Amino acid sequence: MFRIISIFLIALFTCNLNAQMVDKAIQGTFLLQNATIHTITNGVMEGDVLIVDSKITQLGQGLSSENATIIDCTGKHIYPGLIDSGTRLGLAEVESISLTQDFNELGSFVPHMQALTAVNPNSVNIPVTRTNGVTTVISKPSGGLFPGTAALIDLVGYTPEKMYANFKGVILNFPSTGKRGRWDRRSKEEVKKDSDKALKKLDEIWEKAMLYHKIDSTSTASNNEFLDYNPQMDALLPVIRGEIKLMVEVNKKKDILNAIKWLEDNKIENAILTGVDEGFKVAKEIKESGYPVITGPVLDIPNRSYDRYDVSYKNAGIMSKAGVLVALRTNEAENVRNLPFNAGFAAAYGMGKEEALKAVTINPAQIFGVDNELGSIEVGKNATLFVSTGDPFETKTQVEVLFINGYQVPIESRHTLLYDEFLDRDQKN
Repeated sequence: MFRIISIFLIALFTCNLNAQMVDKAIQGTFLLQNATIHTITNGVMEGDVLIVDSKITQLGQGLSSENATIIDCTGKHIYPGLIDSGTRLGLAEVESISLTQDFNELGSFVPHMQALTAVNPNSVNIPVTRTNGVTTVISKPSGGLFPGTAALIDLVGYTPEKMYANFKGVILNFPSTGKRGRWDRRSKEEVKKDSDKALKKLDEIWEKAMLYHKIDSTSTASNNEFLDYNPQMDALLPVIRGEIKLMVEVNKKKDILNAIKWLEDNKIENAILTGVDEGFKVAKEIKESGYPVITGPVLDIPNRSYDRYDVSYKNAGIMSKAGVLVALRTNEAENVRNLPFNAGFAAAYGMGKEEALKAVTINPAQIFGVDNELGSIEVGKNATLFVSTGDPFETKTQVEVLFINGYQVPIESRHTLLYDEFLDRDQKN
């Protein structure tokens, strides 16, 4: 058995090497001319984009620059890079092989576990994702009550630190009052008992975290060390102090309302509601709470047998129309590339194209506090954008040129390499 596994892993490693044989990303001065520019924040314009090193330095018509590499975009469209607000990209490679998965740590209270440290920059899923214009993603852990800390990453870089895009958030899986799925055979009494137990545990953890915060503040003020090393509590301190966001995973109607009340009772303002499958049932209450929402996947089936087939498609649009700040996610590892098609379904089922575009660009940038760098095409922002043949929500559209932080990244992946290989294959083999 060990020999078989060893042979398989060697073959897998070899395939990864072959799949990763792409051209180098290059940085410099680039002039993208004669394009239809979808700025997101300032409408649509015809013109040019000048990129110098990592930044967009000029927008307009008839731009020129010495020593710039000219890219003719006549008949093409320029969009800001798409942002997926919830994935396991870089943390999981092959679903059926546990050795390639690193998104679920042992224990239910491990907020100090950093997803960023586990990200694999050489994942073959990353170049596959880039080919559809997805340039930036949240890579998040999963598991128990506090499974760890998620990180926003750009999809280029040799190390996780180089990929880091200036946002981290602690994940809280809010206790559920319902069954975990159709396979859940627990009775109503058992479900309630488990829910009450989990909520009690959450309250106990938070009470201890608040006490730890008070002692730590006193210790800092008096220059005395009162606390022993406690990585779990240290990870929650920035949340309590409002320095980083708490990402609260919650889905059912009753649980969403309970989560909002818990956050308000504990005076946690710097929070994001994630998942929110039944947000369409309580959109007004979410709006009144002021918390932004990350929802998805849109391409999903209803959680309840009596719900309409299209509730997942309509969910984001209903919340958006109620005034909630909404971002979209795929919640995927291998199929993050499908983010634009999730957004396309949301657009078609009530959200509208303009709002759906915002939900994968400027909205997540605002939620993560990086809207001065990402999410739209504006002078001074990071040159993270792509040139396409049309609407990125349409499957026929091809992304032809892509930039991340000013690096022109080749549109190559294991798929394109295999396509080229077999298109021009030697007929003798």
